Amino acid sequence: MWGSFKRGVADPTYRVHDGFHWRALNSTAGAATLAVRPLDAAGVVEAHAWGPGAEAVLDLLPDLLGAADDPSGFQPSDPLLAELHRLRPHLRLGRTAAIWDALVPVVIEQKVTGQEATIGIRSLLARHGQPAPGPGAGLGLRTFPTPEDIRVIPSWEWLALHIDPARSRTLVTAARVADTLERVLPAAPSLADERLRSLPGIGIWTSAEIRARALGDADAVSFGDYHVARDIGWALTGVEVDDDGLAELLEPYRPHRLRVQRLVMYAGLHRPRHGPRLAPRTHLPARRSRT
Repeated sequence: MWGSFKRGVADPTYRVHDGFHWRALNSTAGAATLAVRPLDAAGVVEAHAWGPGAEAVLDLLPDLLGAADDPSGFQPSDPLLAELHRLRPHLRLGRTAAIWDALVPVVIEQKVTGQEATIGIRSLLARHGQPAPGPGAGLGLRTFPTPEDIRVIPSWEWLALHIDPARSRTLVTAARVADTLERVLPAAPSLADERLRSLPGIGIWTSAEIRARALGDADAVSFGDYHVARDIGWALTGVEVDDDGLAELLEPYRPHRLRVQRLVMYAGLHRPRHGPRLAPRTHLPARRSRT
């Protein structure tokens, strides 16, 4: 389940080591390193945390693991989805300990290939992130820079991080209201989409990705994604569809549409892909794409 939070094989915020899943997190109480050993035969989840945010993330651990997610109303009639659901009956949608930790990487992922996004995220963490508290630092884990740190990064530094002006402006704008986002989005999740999309540079795709990760919103579909509509359409109908077709396919599954997306993704189902991958750009112009 935590796989949706991980960015690439060598994500500096996430590592599996010695039987524990280690995460470097920001919380409303500060940075923390969290180490979690998965459920054992006795039904016990073992967790340890370090740093100023340690107590906060341990208090949030059930929600981080998906305890607040309620899949009880999800009864798919489609035979494929029913089988995928049967194979993963305990799938739960967790959330981050802070809106900010979801927002930063999602904005960096806008408009670029996965390879470019990974480079941008790792560069930002290396130059402006902080070593994770306690033993996390020894594992090479780093937390995302705080909103205060983001606001003072100069424009030329963003280019050195392989993050173009459109995305850096969105991050700086969001950093100015980060405290408000942390306070109001969890308090009124039904209004989260409207409030996120009121920020310049945050559109339907970015809002859905943030809500899925930060709030565990089970209905936050990634409309506008290059692959999602095509892959789900191919998996469920045998043909690719666009966003309008995806909306029609998923309408019967409200308010569990993200659950469909996750089940298809975790099963590794995607349309056949032919030809070379998109090459990373050699410059970073602003251009229209998913936001």
